[in-house]
Amino acid sequence: MGGFKKFLLRGNLVELAVAVVVGATFSGLIQALVKDLITPLIGAVTGGRQPDFSQYVFTINGSKFMYGDFINHLLTFLIIAAVIYWLVVMPMTRLIGFFDRDKKATEKECPECLSDIPIDAKRCAFCTVELSRVPVADKPPA
Repeated sequence: MGGFKKFLLRGNLVELAVAVVVGATFSGLIQALVKDLITPLIGAVTGGRQPDFSQYVFTINGSKFMYGDFINHLLTFLIIAAVIYWLVVMPMTRLIGFFDRDKKATEKECPECLSDIPIDAKRCAFCTVELSRVPVADKPPA
């Protein structure tokens, strides 16, 4: 029982649970945004009639195809994807680029095994080639 308790109380699992709850709440918020603000805005632009996309259907041989509900879900997905891209992906990409730029200033690539090694290394820790005999093109001048 102690192992199960330890598993449940790990930091990653708790953070994941919080992320799921926040994500579900955010999804509901975006659905309300589409239904209550975006759809009426589209109605105002298209002639003052407020469209209710969820009521748009067509029937073939007695089967109902609710394409309007699909439009609502598509708008919700696009808004959530845009928010995730602009508020999570873009900042993380910039942050990773910042750390990679800083890494390049302190490391060089071994010409023999292509491993990253410290700039001042005289021998590769991975393939043990002597670097003092091999010219390294990307080493900054001292």
